[in-house]
Amino acid sequence: MLNLKRILWINLILLFSIETISAQNLYLKQSNESGVYKNGEPIQLKALISKHLSDSIFFSIRRNYQQIAEKRRFVNTGDTLTLFLEPAKGPSSIIFEITTKKDTVSIGLVIEPEKFTVSTSRPADFDTYWAEEKKQLAALPIQIKSNEIAEIEKGYSIFNMEINCTGPKPVRGYYAKPQNARSGSLPIVLFVHAAGVSGNWCRSEPAIALRYAKMGNGAICFDLNAHGMLTAQSDTYYQELEKGELLNYSQTGLEDRSTVYFRGMYLRLLRTIEFLTQQPEWDGKRILVIGESQGGGQALAAAGLDKRVSAVVASVPAMCDWGRTLLNSKGGWPNPFGTKNDQAKMLLSLPYYDAAHLLKGSKATIVTEIGLIDFTCSSESIYAAINQSEGEKKVFAVPYRAHHMLQPVHKEEWENAVTKPKEAFIRAFLK
Repeated sequence: MLNLKRILWINLILLFSIETISAQNLYLKQSNESGVYKNGEPIQLKALISKHLSDSIFFSIRRNYQQIAEKRRFVNTGDTLTLFLEPAKGPSSIIFEITTKKDTVSIGLVIEPEKFTVSTSRPADFDTYWAEEKKQLAALPIQIKSNEIAEIEKGYSIFNMEINCTGPKPVRGYYAKPQNARSGSLPIVLFVHAAGVSGNWCRSEPAIALRYAKMGNGAICFDLNAHGMLTAQSDTYYQELEKGELLNYSQTGLEDRSTVYFRGMYLRLLRTIEFLTQQPEWDGKRILVIGESQGGGQALAAAGLDKRVSAVVASVPAMCDWGRTLLNSKGGWPNPFGTKNDQAKMLLSLPYYDAAHLLKGSKATIVTEIGLIDFTCSSESIYAAINQSEGEKKVFAVPYRAHHMLQPVHKEEWENAVTKPKEAFIRAFLK
């Protein structure tokens, strides 16, 4: 079961975890600063509100990501208020929120996360299905188109790559490695991207591949875009894809396992890993996959689909335990069971691509960040997925993080408690 590493809160916050806004008018404090509770542990939530704040204040509770279970209005007295006090009962999650006319502050928690289980059944032919997909992929001789980019940094080679794939688009991205590396001396890093099409965060860049190729004692790195898009194109190219061919891509083909969009995305992951493992510089041991959101989901999928993947760094990962929506909670992005598609058909198709099923039996080390107020990639869905893995887990549960870390007041503590340790893990892995 889940081996929680409570790295997050060491020397981080005095006394309690505080959720606040930059105006310093509203504070929420919970009794367990980590946001991770044991069954029966007392949960106490207090609000500290500036005495200068005269707005009406509303307090709400969401249990297991459902509509607001309780909403209460109160008048500010300038005192510390106890808003919630009850024993933890899990496995479950709670999100608290206080609002005024101008401001909203939230904080989240999770109870007995190691006990979250997958909400859908794993198909009986799951392994057979993926074995056949891999067989077809292996039967397709690798064909590579590559253009070496003019030297960006001395001692490193970078290539604009295209590799054929069974479906339906080719692998495209940037490949970087140190020059003159010894045979069998380097680890592999595969970097994958968050959701979207035209944003800068969706596009492969030479600088990303180079960054990881330079870490440690050097690495073989591939920056893979999720869609098989051409690289180094104009903004217009990506914008037209987003409005046309890739419009609402995550919601397409959900009722048939052969047309689910993530099938092609995962096959490109496998093809890229196959290419990288054929490079003479690979040390034959280390493969690290890194991604956030949709990229985090891809990283978990890679660990499940290819047992050679030895570690992943998956921040707020998507594509986890989609069926959780059917249990009156919230499945991971893109929340397919929240669409108007035929649920019975989706129950027959989507489990083949759910990271919660793909991870079963994986022994890869999983480093993951989970936002406890994340409504895009719910904490419950991520825990349900990583609980299926048999490898070591390093979990950063963040009570104040929504899907995007947009709260300036928390920037420094978040960087120290989450970002830097994740980076340290990557650097240590690549030494």
